[in-house]
Amino acid sequence: MKEEIRIFFTALMFYTRIPCPKNIDHSPEYINKATRYFPLIGWIVGGISFAVFWVSSFLFDPTLSAVFSILAGVLVTGAFHEDGLADTVDGFGGGWTKAKILEIMKDSRIGAYGVIALVFLFALKFTSLTNLLVAMPKHHCLIALIFISYHSLSRLTAINIVFTATYTREDETSKAKPIATAHGVREIAGSYFFGLVPLIMLCLFQWQFCYALLPLILLFFFSKRYFNKWIEGYTGDCLGAVEQLAECVCLLAFLAIWRFM
Repeated sequence: MKEEIRIFFTALMFYTRIPCPKNIDHSPEYINKATRYFPLIGWIVGGISFAVFWVSSFLFDPTLSAVFSILAGVLVTGAFHEDGLADTVDGFGGGWTKAKILEIMKDSRIGAYGVIALVFLFALKFTSLTNLLVAMPKHHCLIALIFISYHSLSRLTAINIVFTATYTREDETSKAKPIATAHGVREIAGSYFFGLVPLIMLCLFQWQFCYALLPLILLFFFSKRYFNKWIEGYTGDCLGAVEQLAECVCLLAFLAIWRFM
């Protein structure tokens, strides 16, 4: 039990800015084991985002409340995944070989491709979330499950690449951004459990929400194929990019399902 608690706090420290006990560090062994709790972190981030939305909705309309909820998610994670998206788009947009792509992705500076990607990302996320919140009934439990589900499913989509692909960096500089590169049965089982439970609960309201898995599976398949083609695997930035794209895809799927079911 003590080890599981340490693994959980390792995940919490690695994937968020939430304060953790001082004895928790970036041990590679525990970071690898922490993948089992990556979708559970989505519960926490999604729950905080919903809480911010719910509180702010007493003062503002759904549009402004949605902005605050997205901002809360960025602050809780320290823009960890958004940074990965920007680096990935910069790398693949500006590089034509594996070495050049990886070199650009390691650069801490953001380029034009990254800025453009973030602008469209937040525009798409804000618009889809706002439309979804306006279209749905003001049922707090249902809305809370929407927030938690799209955060947990997006993290499950990203971590599936760790389970099925190879970490591509071989040089020591990759340790500047530690990332889970190994897994076992517990990591896979834990990820799927915490990733799918919120969706299963959401399906109790409307079973058609399960169809949101289809575009997420396609995103996983094509992103993995794309990464393998160009860099023969994945990096931590690639996982961040998939996580952010999966958030948008999940919200769009929920919106389409709600409007046309």
